[in-house]
Amino acid sequence: MAISEMCSAENIMGSKLMIAVKMPSKDEPLLKEDTPEPSKQTKGSSLKQILVALSANWGTINTGLVFGYTAVSLPQLMLATSRIPIDRHQASWIASVSTIGTPCGCILASYFTDLLGRKKTLIALQLPAIVGWLMVGSATTVQWIYVGRLLVGLSSGMIGSPSRVYTSEVSQPHLRGVLSAFASVGTSLGVMLEYLIGSVLDWDTLAFFNATMPAIALVLAFFIPESPSWLISSKNDENRCRASLRRVRDSKCDVDTEVNDLLMFSRADESTSFKEKVRLICRPSAYKPFVIVSIYFLLSQFSGLNVVTFYAVDVIRDSGSTIDKYVATVVLGIIRLVFTVIGCMMMWRLGRKPLSYISSVGCGISMLCFAGYMYQNVAWKAAGQSASATWFPIMSLFVFYACSTIGYLIVPWVMIGEVFPRQIRGMLGGVATCVGHFSIFIVLQTYPLLQELVSKPGTFAVYGVVSILSTIFFYYFCPETKNKTLQEIEESFHNKKKLKRPVVLNVNATDCTASVQCNNNKKLAFPDIVFNLPKRKASVIV
Repeated sequence: MAISEMCSAENIMGSKLMIAVKMPSKDEPLLKEDTPEPSKQTKGSSLKQILVALSANWGTINTGLVFGYTAVSLPQLMLATSRIPIDRHQASWIASVSTIGTPCGCILASYFTDLLGRKKTLIALQLPAIVGWLMVGSATTVQWIYVGRLLVGLSSGMIGSPSRVYTSEVSQPHLRGVLSAFASVGTSLGVMLEYLIGSVLDWDTLAFFNATMPAIALVLAFFIPESPSWLISSKNDENRCRASLRRVRDSKCDVDTEVNDLLMFSRADESTSFKEKVRLICRPSAYKPFVIVSIYFLLSQFSGLNVVTFYAVDVIRDSGSTIDKYVATVVLGIIRLVFTVIGCMMMWRLGRKPLSYISSVGCGISMLCFAGYMYQNVAWKAAGQSASATWFPIMSLFVFYACSTIGYLIVPWVMIGEVFPRQIRGMLGGVATCVGHFSIFIVLQTYPLLQELVSKPGTFAVYGVVSILSTIFFYYFCPETKNKTLQEIEESFHNKKKLKRPVVLNVNATDCTASVQCNNNKKLAFPDIVFNLPKRKASVIV
């Protein structure tokens, strides 16, 4: 029979060649197939996988709460009648101190996710968030607010990697994309909750309310099973792995095949020591996806995504639109939540690359339109004329936010849980999450500098050009992981040579010998072939 492998002794002997052949009776020809036995279904319960993913990603709501808290609390704290009055300098520290804890949380998560396991890490990281919000709510000095914000930022940084890695490892390929996007939905939901509830609650009462979200996430994390992939790779525990899969699949689902696949993939490349993990990082299957994800983060952030998020009020005010800037900010929050959900459904249908194209092209065109109106508005003011079509810049901004949410806010974060090798998925996932947050920091820090160099309209024009040019990167380098297993994704990053000659495996069922016949007439013998013959079937393992 023909086998698609390179015809060289090194490649054949260095790999595991698995072929199933059937042993015929005396009166049957050698290649006649027996009647296939009924097999279990391969797709598990979608409901179980959705519930487990929701439980694992509930803590991501806290990330949105951290982002949105200062927008509604700082105006209250800066009032003269506030229980803890603060000045502008202290307000800036309250807003930014959480970003100090976030990268630290990313690094810690990368270590604990592989060391302790996905489930224990998800449990442990909720504790700083609960303590932090309680400290903010009961604070008597501004220093207590600083410490509380640092802790909640630490927790929000830790949640990014383990929640996505865990979700990708317990979900099947046909559901993995939409379930991995639950983290982005949770963040957007947290922002919306903070804007809505913060409009009716005081800043301290709001902090106590925020503490309930990680508390719920803590309780839910106790009821989810450990990642079956981690149980195999780190613990080599086949029984617990099978039990974990049965909890997130279905009684009719063939979990044994999935366990065997995990075992085979794990034994093909076992690694536990730190030295071995460093060696794995140097492999193409590790550094290639890491570079791709890191560049994706930088390009998506330099489209102006979080500039609009963090400076929404100022951007809307400077655009020339006559709509109330605070109302427009609330509408932006609604758009973020709605289109995050739409993006999850589109990812399930279309995949990762099409959503990246929608974001790059849509954000680029809408941002250039926005910058063009700002240029024209400056000209109108210089000529003493009143602005016209004042609805245009805000509509451009709404389109920009919708397009950016569909791809930029979802795809790179989903890829974190998909594209890295199993043994170092937690470590590289945490580092990649840190890169994502550091990209936000870089863009926010360079935003004022760009305004000084190329003016405000020019800054948004730069963002638009970068976004359109990023389409080229997505086309050539962004991997499409839709409906692929994690093993298939990892193997796709290995350096592989193209097939040059076909190989023919000759199996002699009489004397249990085998040889490989190549097109160049070279023959390779395999004396270590093992034949197992249960029920007239034979497995040939080279």
